[in-house]
Amino acid sequence: MRTAKIIVTGGAGFIGSNLVEGLNRRGLTDILVVDDLGRDEKWRNLSGLQFADYLQKDAFHRLLCEDRLGEANAVFHLGACSATTETDAGYLMENNYRFSVELCGWCQRHRARFIYASSAATYGDGTRGYSDEDAVTPTLRSLNPYGFSKQLFDLWALRNGLLGSIVGLKFFNVYGPREDHKGEMRSVVHKAFGQIQRTGEVALFKSYLAQYRDGEQIRDFVFVADAVKVALFFLDQPEVCGLLNCGTGQGRTWLDLARAVFAAMGREPRVRFIEMPEDLRSRYQYHTAADTRKLRAAGYTEPFTPLEAGVREYVQSYLSAKEGLEVS
Repeated sequence: MRTAKIIVTGGAGFIGSNLVEGLNRRGLTDILVVDDLGRDEKWRNLSGLQFADYLQKDAFHRLLCEDRLGEANAVFHLGACSATTETDAGYLMENNYRFSVELCGWCQRHRARFIYASSAATYGDGTRGYSDEDAVTPTLRSLNPYGFSKQLFDLWALRNGLLGSIVGLKFFNVYGPREDHKGEMRSVVHKAFGQIQRTGEVALFKSYLAQYRDGEQIRDFVFVADAVKVALFFLDQPEVCGLLNCGTGQGRTWLDLARAVFAAMGREPRVRFIEMPEDLRSRYQYHTAADTRKLRAAGYTEPFTPLEAGVREYVQSYLSAKEGLEVS
């Protein structure tokens, strides 16, 4: 087969399909989309997008192992199991770590630009901060197997001196169009919209730490269009490499997010606090906010979309439109 100039693994997924759309807007269509469509509705994310070919992940992996992929200019490696609740650590090691090692090795041998998705989940409970400096990376301790699988590849790349030739993006809490298929891993924006439609209220987890009141747990919320802009920046700047945070640098509360969804829907806020499942309490992040100094020093100057503006665009231009609703 003739490999496309750009390969996007996870290309039918949330960030991946938005990235393919971003490439299309640049007039780039010589793209190989790699994914595992399964039996859910993820295939709909590819509708209307332009790409040269599609391969199921297993078929792509066979060609990769046999070194029969041909050539490519760039690989965006966004394909991974992103479920923070996944407990099969062996599966995560093969899917998220080993596959990444093999694909990165192929890119090194074939001189293809390698841009991969890491995660803010690598920061664990945040007590070691949110610096993406290489000296900090080995000190991080994840709270779940997903974060550990991502951390393991970051460490492999660092240990093998590859962060001077590849790019890893530590995505924080990304939300936006094309996440419908993600089930429980959908953003709270998507979940809140559905809850408000059904019940008129939003349910948020109670806090179990005295320093955080209910609903005031903090996240760094990133509109998916900004995540795509950051990824494309590193395609445009092949001399810029490293492991970098992809976040706004601004921590906002779950209450801020809920109020933004209500405002976008033209409704008065109604929030109810519910118990957090016991098995989640020891693995819950109470505060995340990206340290963006390294990203800015790399030359990325674009502003990030404010939470209220991103939620408004998502709710009014996508979620409401998809449901055929008019926002008052």
